[in-house]
Amino acid sequence: MPLYDCMLLMKPHVRKEALLDLVARVGKHVFRRNGVVTDVKSFGVVQLGYGIKKLDGRYFQGQLMQMTMMATPNMNKELHYLNKEDRLLRWLLVKHRDTKYGLEFLSEDDGKNELNKFPRFSMIGDDDADEEDDDDDDDDVEQEGERREE
Repeated sequence: MPLYDCMLLMKPHVRKEALLDLVARVGKHVFRRNGVVTDVKSFGVVQLGYGIKKLDGRYFQGQLMQMTMMATPNMNKELHYLNKEDRLLRWLLVKHRDTKYGLEFLSEDDGKNELNKFPRFSMIGDDDADEEDDDDDDDDVEQEGERREE
C-alpha cells in the first residue's frame, strides 16, 4: 500500500472537539478500507497567502492538520465526501512517490547491495585521506620556500 499525506485546512473558529471528530472520521474511513493511519500532526492556526471564499465569508486563517496514512490507491476518490464538509476550507491528498513499505520493501532483492555502489568514506580513522592532506601541505611549504629564495 502506498503512503499518503492528507492535508486538512479547517476554518479558524472550529473547536478542538469538532476538529478531532473530523480527523477520527477520516481515520475510521481509512481503517475500514484496510489502511493504517501512521501519524497525525497539527500545525495550529496558520496565515493563508490569500483569502478562501466560502458561503459564510472569506477566510485568511485556517487550522492545518496533516494525516499520514497507508491506504489503497483509490483513497482519493473515496475522500471526496469531504467536499461537503462545511468545517473544511480545503483538503489535499498527496502520494509519497518512490517509497516502498511493508512486504514490497522486504521482497526487493536488488536493493540489498545498494550501499556497495557508493565509495567508502569515513570521517574517523581514514589514514589514507590524512596522508594525502599532509602531502598537499608539504607542497605548499616548498613553494613558499622557493619564492623566498628568488
